[in-house]
Amino acid sequence: VIAASRLLARRRAAAAIMPVASTDDCPTDSDANSSSCCKKKRRSTKWRRSAPILGEDDQCAPGGESFAKRYRLGAELGRGEFGVTRRCEDAATGEALACKTIRRKRLRRAADAEDVRREVEILRRMSALEGAAGAVVRLREACEDAEGVHLVMELCEGGELFDRIFARSHYTERAAAKIGRTIAQVVQLCHDNGVMHRDLKPENFLFAGKEEDSPLKAIDFGLSVYFEPGERFTEVVGSGIYMAPEVLMRSYGPEADVWSAGVILYILLCGVPPFWGDTDEHIAESIIRGEIKFEREPWPKVSQTAKDLVKKMLDPDPATRLTANQVFGNGHLNLV
Repeated sequence: VIAASRLLARRRAAAAIMPVASTDDCPTDSDANSSSCCKKKRRSTKWRRSAPILGEDDQCAPGGESFAKRYRLGAELGRGEFGVTRRCEDAATGEALACKTIRRKRLRRAADAEDVRREVEILRRMSALEGAAGAVVRLREACEDAEGVHLVMELCEGGELFDRIFARSHYTERAAAKIGRTIAQVVQLCHDNGVMHRDLKPENFLFAGKEEDSPLKAIDFGLSVYFEPGERFTEVVGSGIYMAPEVLMRSYGPEADVWSAGVILYILLCGVPPFWGDTDEHIAESIIRGEIKFEREPWPKVSQTAKDLVKKMLDPDPATRLTANQVFGNGHLNLV
């Protein structure tokens, strides 16, 4: 109960994005050159809300049939910065689905529209991959109309992984290995296809059904990006306690996803995160120190192979950290 309460309290911290200066921020000084550069940047980021987001081929009215006629929207399932997810039903077949609507009026800059295009493209690619059916939510359709972009997906009714961890306090090794293997599969699929997820956390995984052995699926690729081998990124994104140290240091690649998966595995096994602090700054300091503790319960009862896997996934050095393929092939995750 204590561990579960701590995890619930820390969810708020995990949901917070570490405060950083945006690359789009303009300088506050009066330097003429900086001001000129800033004005050009502002002009370049203007976006007409009536402009297509996805493109002319992805409009929601094939044959003149509107989205509202093809799908019946129901109860709200969740809400984010740019949109809302609702239950929906195929008007022709009655199939129960979920629909995430990203509202056009919430997109303020050209960069916001570009982020939506990239999210849709990556979700399309990932959900269509061979082998992704059991680990990534299936995207049925993506289209746009005057309201915004609609992503129609399979309905996952089993709730978030976070909620199940909270209900249990922590998982057994075997149960944690099963979930960890699915998460590792998602990371492997992403990296093998040139995608870095950048926001792996229990809230971004849903169970397909309420059964105990229901499949677990990745549902959100909103911060995901494409990468090339050796490419480094500087934008600090992600969710507090799941961030890798190199993300905070503004020089990272796909290895950061393995770190985030390692944090989730740690939480699955003991119920609390490995790195913590009372403020964003203290959390960042704890992550950069990278001290992993296995003294408290239930760690003395956890196998050495499980601890070794966690330590290798949470290696502070990205160059020696396990790769996604190595994690997926690890013997501990093959307990199931």
